[in-house]
Amino acid sequence: MGSTNHKALIYDPYWDSMGGGEKYMASIAKVLLESGWSVDISWPHNISAIILKCFGIDLAKCNFVGQFLTQSYDLVFWNSDGSLPVSLAKHTFINMQYPHHGVSGHNFKNFIKSRFYTFLANSEFSKSVIDREYWIKSKVLYPPIRIQDFTPGPKFKQILYVGRFSNLTQSKGHAVLIESFKKISTQIPEWKLILVGNTNVGTTDENLDKLKKLASGLPVEFIINPDLNHLKIIYSRASIFWSASGMGEDELLKPEKVEHFGMTVVEAMSAGAVPVISNLGGHKEIISSADEGYLWNTPTELCKITLDLISNPKKIDYMSKFSQNRSKIFSEDKFRETLSDLMI
Repeated sequence: MGSTNHKALIYDPYWDSMGGGEKYMASIAKVLLESGWSVDISWPHNISAIILKCFGIDLAKCNFVGQFLTQSYDLVFWNSDGSLPVSLAKHTFINMQYPHHGVSGHNFKNFIKSRFYTFLANSEFSKSVIDREYWIKSKVLYPPIRIQDFTPGPKFKQILYVGRFSNLTQSKGHAVLIESFKKISTQIPEWKLILVGNTNVGTTDENLDKLKKLASGLPVEFIINPDLNHLKIIYSRASIFWSASGMGEDELLKPEKVEHFGMTVVEAMSAGAVPVISNLGGHKEIISSADEGYLWNTPTELCKITLDLISNPKKIDYMSKFSQNRSKIFSEDKFRETLSDLMI
């Protein structure tokens, strides 16, 4: 797919949020650069330093453009907000990071446009929703996880969750985790719950204060807006990774409220943490066997599974190795290979 003469455009209206979707689009840009493409990113100013700080992805060789004409490009990757653009590029990929539904996806105009584009979904879960909404057959391109960045270190008695302190779209379930930890904390007095996340989008001081008040008196630590190097250390020390994302939501009626994939789950697995995560959305694609982690349906199950794990350190060590091996399925190399195949 490489060519020194070919031009590609990366369009993403959400670069200011620097979330999982932006990491996904930055990873696509990186693959294109490495393959000899000239890459433009649609943004009014150069944010390559911010992208490098947030994701460890060097896009200094990209051009940042405020205006563009799609017909000037051989290839366009368009991160959609649910609408479909008019693209005159030779080949256009519509990236659906979000399981859009109820947006008239198969109206006449969209139906016509969709015949000319290739659609990407970040999980089989997202694909199932998108395909129904737009009457298409999208391709699954799992997010690339820099597993080489997240490696095990000396393990501490720590349960970790990493995710935005925001319920703007998804229900992240921080309160469920705190309440669950409260129920078992006296039985595991040496253990700590660590909640890590960004507050740059959809978070208010009031909401964060409510969580801190809920955790008052418990061995719960909040780490806000860590940089990548700090995050690597946090992951390396955690023994167990929790997630309650989407808990209490109906994934058929409100698919947007559950985890569409779960990038931080895989990052934690690559660092040797055993995942104990809600049985919803894209989570179900990450864990493929009982050796790799647990999917739970109720907070009671979460507590029971966790106490069982903690009472059996050898089991944690055993499962840690399987979870690390499973994380390789979602590596950058696999992402590059799948993307290259899609572009042939």
